[in-house]
Amino acid sequence: MWKLEIAEGNGPWLLSTNNFVGRQIWKFDNEASPVSNGQGAQTQYFHPNFNSHRHRVRPSSDRLKNFQLIKESNVDLSIEPVRFEEDEEVKNEKVEIALRKAFRFLSATQASDGHWPSENSGPLFCLPPLVMVLYLTGTTDIVLSSEHKTEILRYIYNHQNKNGGWGFHIEGHSIMMSTTLNYVALRLLGEGTDGGKDRAVEKARNWILDHGGATMVPSWGKAYLSVLGLYEWSGCNPMPPELWLLPSYLPLGPVDYIYLTIDVHSGRLWSYMRNFFAPLSYLYGKKFVGPISELIVSLR
Repeated sequence: MWKLEIAEGNGPWLLSTNNFVGRQIWKFDNEASPVSNGQGAQTQYFHPNFNSHRHRVRPSSDRLKNFQLIKESNVDLSIEPVRFEEDEEVKNEKVEIALRKAFRFLSATQASDGHWPSENSGPLFCLPPLVMVLYLTGTTDIVLSSEHKTEILRYIYNHQNKNGGWGFHIEGHSIMMSTTLNYVALRLLGEGTDGGKDRAVEKARNWILDHGGATMVPSWGKAYLSVLGLYEWSGCNPMPPELWLLPSYLPLGPVDYIYLTIDVHSGRLWSYMRNFFAPLSYLYGKKFVGPISELIVSLR
């Protein structure tokens, strides 16, 4: 059973200046029995319910997280909701009831360390590179348990659009970058060419081929594919690492940020972009390519 752990951190590679306040991680407990603690029926309901409504309500609504926190908080949420008719006069009594109900819900979903946990739902191009790194380093089965793989696959499939592709974010129309990266991630996690419900992997591949193939992926995606050996570095926009050595007053643009062109020195980029371009410029300088396995050859 999955359990949300708050402000927990142990291990030689984890450091914190505030005792891990605000940290939230999901851990799978093999020994926990969801049936014995009353969570079985509820948690088993969330997955199929979200899946059946995923094209209408894209976010997960944090239902599993809220269920756990509310159960642990023991806050009374039995206040009946109030409704206002269209022409009804708004009275203090109903407003107070509504506010009290809202405050109690916020109190019930606040974590023990004081913060409010939430899913970072949105971009659909962040998870696949993590899967790629694990594959490149040969640590997929070390870092990811079978339960982790199951949930990653579930997440990717749940956010697949009806036409087989994936959007820039969970509400977006299908684009080549997200579709290609998520397709590759599925294959790296062991899904076959016709894997997934209703041949979801095949639908993704067909969407890619029908829209011009991987050559239509923007610069970030091409760089990821080049590291894996699925694309040639010569087909990527130049990212020479030497540019980081130039004075900060020199603009180095244009810098291609997915669909946005920026004229600015690399050191002045938004923090997320620096975190991307700094290591990737090193890989570009080295023209690094990971091991070419049979799976990589088949993906080509």
